[in-house]
Amino acid sequence: MSRITRVFCVVFFAAIMYMILAEAVSPWFYLPSLGFVLIFVLFSVFHCGAVEGPKRTAIFFAVSAVVTYAMEEAGVRTGLVFGAYHYSDMLGIKLGHVPVLIPLGWFMMIYPSRVVAKAILRTTDMRSIPGITVLAALSAMVMTAWDLVMDPAMSTLAGNWVWEKGGIYFGVPGRNYLGWLLTTFLVYWLVGLLWRAEDGKNTATRTFAALPVIVYAFFTVRYVATNTFPPLQVVAVFSMGLPAFLSLVQICMNRSVAAQNAGAAADVAATVAEDTICV
Repeated sequence: MSRITRVFCVVFFAAIMYMILAEAVSPWFYLPSLGFVLIFVLFSVFHCGAVEGPKRTAIFFAVSAVVTYAMEEAGVRTGLVFGAYHYSDMLGIKLGHVPVLIPLGWFMMIYPSRVVAKAILRTTDMRSIPGITVLAALSAMVMTAWDLVMDPAMSTLAGNWVWEKGGIYFGVPGRNYLGWLLTTFLVYWLVGLLWRAEDGKNTATRTFAALPVIVYAFFTVRYVATNTFPPLQVVAVFSMGLPAFLSLVQICMNRSVAAQNAGAAADVAATVAEDTICV
């Protein structure tokens, strides 16, 4: 893992942590959507590059960009994927009917959500087809849980996109979440399939590898601590809070077990040495 890559990743991680906190309080400095998305995307790209390597990262980013843009464009044109909606002009330049920023926004959330799911399923064989499928399904649920908390404020209040017929969930149609599950599952499954042909050389420390999980957990705390829709604070606890908690527990317990095993091995080695000396 390149030291420069790791340093950039930590810098972007620190920036994201600040911006999450700044959004929750009266900030003296806060970036608009474009700046936030770009920094978050750079964090995800640099972290994935450090952990999985540049080739795997390029595959992940390309698949995510193509699939999410295609699903969004089809969704806006037909209303069949997410429900009837359209984007306002608040998110900048559009390619077709979809702002260029949107595929980037998908990737910034898709990558951390996969890391969270992978931590929960750490004993699963990620190279087998069943393992790829299970990881893709859980990752899609972790990602969609994020949108359960995010979408109402981004659409109903901020007006970044408009649900033309409204919806039963804080103005959002239920079909939207089925569309999120389908879209993200396709990305995760295709990436898992393509990654089988590419060897991953993960040399990151456990703490560094867990940075996306910490980002996801911090977003959860931010949504629980303060939310434009107070009922969504409860939703955040059980939708995002549960996978965040389980992934952090797995990471911490895995470290503790490894330390215990190392200690046990050292004790065994010491006992063997003593027995050898006595003999």
